[in-house]
Amino acid sequence: MDFHLDGLLNLPDITIERCIKNDTKTILKVGFLTDHATCPHCQQSRDELHQIRPILIRDLPISGQLIELEIPRRQYYCNNCQKYFTEQLCFVDEGRRYTQRYEEYIYHRVQVTTVEQVKREEELSWDQVQGIFNHQRKQVKKPHGERLNV
Repeated sequence: MDFHLDGLLNLPDITIERCIKNDTKTILKVGFLTDHATCPHCQQSRDELHQIRPILIRDLPISGQLIELEIPRRQYYCNNCQKYFTEQLCFVDEGRRYTQRYEEYIYHRVQVTTVEQVKREEELSWDQVQGIFNHQRKQVKKPHGERLNV
């Protein structure tokens, strides 16, 4: 565990386990500092791990490098509810493949440039940039700064 890199990433309860870098992209394989999650049905803390499925989540660029986080999505079984649930990530909206801060970054960039320019510079498709923009526009319209989970 490298606390300097963890601090640079600045995501709660996350540690960087490995870094894979090529010419255009860096993948940070991350792990969790906790071994439990809260059941969304009964609000009880659970540590009965059922399965892990790694996913790639796009994050803010660092020093001109595209950054992807390889995150182990953990699914738990709640003995109390007798239901399975996937751990929620506080820094990624449900069903999204980008960190909240990356989506906010793209939203603000599109406001001062164009979708086409952001698409080209971020190596995203037009549909991805437009989807992020539309999702963030809904977030901005949500009252009291609450995040809308779509």
